[in-house]
Amino acid sequence: MLRQLLKKEISEMSETIKIKYLTDINEIKPSQKGDWIDLRAAKDIILIKGETNLIPLGIAMELPKGYEAIVAPRSSTLKKFGIIQTNSIGVIDESYCGDNDEWMMPVLAIRDTEIHKNDRICQFRIIKHQPVIEFEKTEHLGNTSRGGFGSTGTN
Repeated sequence: MLRQLLKKEISEMSETIKIKYLTDINEIKPSQKGDWIDLRAAKDIILIKGETNLIPLGIAMELPKGYEAIVAPRSSTLKKFGIIQTNSIGVIDESYCGDNDEWMMPVLAIRDTEIHKNDRICQFRIIKHQPVIEFEKTEHLGNTSRGGFGSTGTN
């Protein structure tokens, strides 16, 4: 009985997302160790130091209404492949959901490198849109200052 209740709760908390594979890359799966999901290169790419390119990720998705995806490099991407994501992070909103709206990773090579099809090169997570926010101008915030930019952990 408890097992059925837990299974129902987990089912109610999850979302089903339509995904279209545009190439024969390995299927992506949610991580069991974290909230971010790895994405793979959809083809072999050779980059010379200083070159930029869009790496196709071989997928298109229909995100739930009110959600967006944040795409960022994996922690090992720079060390393994010598590339950085040129826009730091990518934001994919729910309107980018057509059959040919392939997810891409824009990169800059900081050394000569090869990326092979199915290499895990970036990751994503899906988050709710930010709520509508109104700003209220004030002269004082009424809080104690932390010490300025870069001050965390300086005690």
